[in-house]
Amino acid sequence: MPLEAPVEVMLAASAGNVLVWVVWVVAALALLSSGIAVVLFTNPFYSALSLIGNLASLAVLYLLLSGEFVAGAQVIVYAGAIVIMFVFVLAYLGGRADAPWAGGPTLQAAAAVVAAAAIALEVIVVIALAAGDQLSDTAEVTGAFGSPAEIGDLFLSDHLLAFEATSIVLLVAAVGGVILGSAMPQRSKAGAD
Repeated sequence: MPLEAPVEVMLAASAGNVLVWVVWVVAALALLSSGIAVVLFTNPFYSALSLIGNLASLAVLYLLLSGEFVAGAQVIVYAGAIVIMFVFVLAYLGGRADAPWAGGPTLQAAAAVVAAAAIALEVIVVIALAAGDQLSDTAEVTGAFGSPAEIGDLFLSDHLLAFEATSIVLLVAAVGGVILGSAMPQRSKAGAD
């Protein structure tokens, strides 16, 4: 009889562990598939909707890592505000923008390939160093790491300039979207009605 209680606890713990792994695999697959959909959809509205799914999947992964504040900020700030702003700008512009890859390869496309190759090389080097135990020791993480108080303290002290610069860049992007939308030629406006 006394051996049955620890066995039941172990089974319950392993069932919970399996559930965490299932949620992780589903969220990771959703993250990858929605990220690929963002790039592959030709309709920018569908790409923006896929980006919302991508950010929501990333928030689930943050939750699994016990980063509740980061997950909430991910959903509220990115999926709830910035992507919705993208959707409003897309609706305002009406999909008049040409595809960036129209007209053949450009210098920007070549630079993107070089950047992707550099990132892939960096990942390979890090994996090789981790396999050979040549990476530095892990950092000490306190109990307050990632708490809202610590994040707010960092935003309003060490990173105040970057925080405010980001808000100005987002404001300029929103104003630029409105200006681009209002600068339509008159014949395009007549054709749209």
